[in-house]
Amino acid sequence: MSGEGSTPFVLTSLDHMTRWAQRNSLWPLTMGLACCAIEMMSLVTPRFDSARFGAEVFRGSPRQADLMIVSGRVCHKMVPIIEQLYEQMAEPKWVMSMGSCACSGGVFNNYAVVQGVDQILPVDVYVPGCPPTPETVLQALVALQERIERGENVVSTARRTAVVAGAR
Repeated sequence: MSGEGSTPFVLTSLDHMTRWAQRNSLWPLTMGLACCAIEMMSLVTPRFDSARFGAEVFRGSPRQADLMIVSGRVCHKMVPIIEQLYEQMAEPKWVMSMGSCACSGGVFNNYAVVQGVDQILPVDVYVPGCPPTPETVLQALVALQERIERGENVVSTARRTAVVAGAR
């Protein structure tokens, strides 16, 4: 009951408020390794406007990011760098695999290309396509946000630990 002179207030749990904040302020760290990076860059243009979803500014430092978007083919030479950047990200952190090459190695079935970034990092959401359209990436971003809001641990802690430990 709000009467004259009373102040309105909101009741919620700290967990719900934290999930709401995490959902609405994903800060992506870009790992644009090939042609998919061009499509990823178009996310912040006025046409697609990822700012509507709270993921507007690509971070240059892993310490300021909580979502790593790996786009393009991952060469074995890049694995230590990607792992180091992932380890420097603050918890909670998520990984998006963008494009056929990042998801499964694409057409590069050879010794130089990792056959899916999920072999070195725990991936939370996959974006298929060669290259995937910005609309598809936005759809994946919204799906990740919905999982965060529901409080689902998209990739279990055990799987995260096993993947990161197994990659070394």
